Amino acid sequence: MSPDDRIEVPADVLQFTDVSVTFATDDASPVGPAVDGVTLALRRGEIFGIVGESGSGKSTLANAVMGLLPGTATVTGSILVNGREVVGQDDAQLRSMRGDEVSMIFQDASASLDPTWPVGDQIAETIRAHRLIDRREAKARATALMTEVGIPDAADRYGDAPHRLSGGQRQRIVIAAALANDPQLLIADEPTTALDVTIQAQVLELIDRLRTVHGTTVLLISHDLGVIAQVCDRVGVMYGGVLLEVATARELFRAPKHPYTRALLAANPAGAPRGTRLPVIPAAWSIESLSEAELLAQAKEAER
Repeated sequence: MSPDDRIEVPADVLQFTDVSVTFATDDASPVGPAVDGVTLALRRGEIFGIVGESGSGKSTLANAVMGLLPGTATVTGSILVNGREVVGQDDAQLRSMRGDEVSMIFQDASASLDPTWPVGDQIAETIRAHRLIDRREAKARATALMTEVGIPDAADRYGDAPHRLSGGQRQRIVIAAALANDPQLLIADEPTTALDVTIQAQVLELIDRLRTVHGTTVLLISHDLGVIAQVCDRVGVMYGGVLLEVATARELFRAPKHPYTRALLAANPAGAPRGTRLPVIPAAWSIESLSEAELLAQAKEAER
């Protein structure tokens, strides 16, 4: 193959350019965008975290990548996965991309799994949906994935229904299914929310290890600053649909630049002495209505 015939692999696995998402209402009343002008690129092999409070637009942005937004949503701008445009694709094109180029881990493993179907078969069918292999091959691959994600005695647990597994094991099955076809991009939307602290740490360690082994790029969405700090290479902070700040995890936690980020970190109870009064970010706070100086003063007050 000559150099001119080589297929160029994009340096960025996922690229957002001026992406906005709006939702129509029944009475056609005006509402602000759920995602507002996000521009961002995820580098190949990194774990990029998006942190923000509930309603900040994190999950909406992730669902826009997967083409999972409801019919009332309008997406503008450009979303590229490996250089392939997502915005405007039809259902068939999106289905071919899901699970193959990009996969998603949802926060509720129980809701992601069919309660009546053996967990191993659920992984195997995910494989067969994208690969021309027989059931025996798919079962062997599914069993190997179960072992890789830490399910003990995977061959014996293959036929178990989801309710026979613990919460942490169910989440591992969901991760195995997401990795079944070696996607280059894995979106993890609050993957540890329903788990206790010990299992949370194990799942995060698993995601980090799988990233290293498979070279997968991970978009990790969380409202938990501790989760973001544990595994992310870079972090983006969202509020009101706007991406306020992007930095390495080290830079963000040591020297946050945006006043909202500083206030968010100051309000984090982790590491605060017992009895410390934490600052409160007002519910009415908005980028338009509250000046940066006011929020900065609030953050500085918390540091005294």
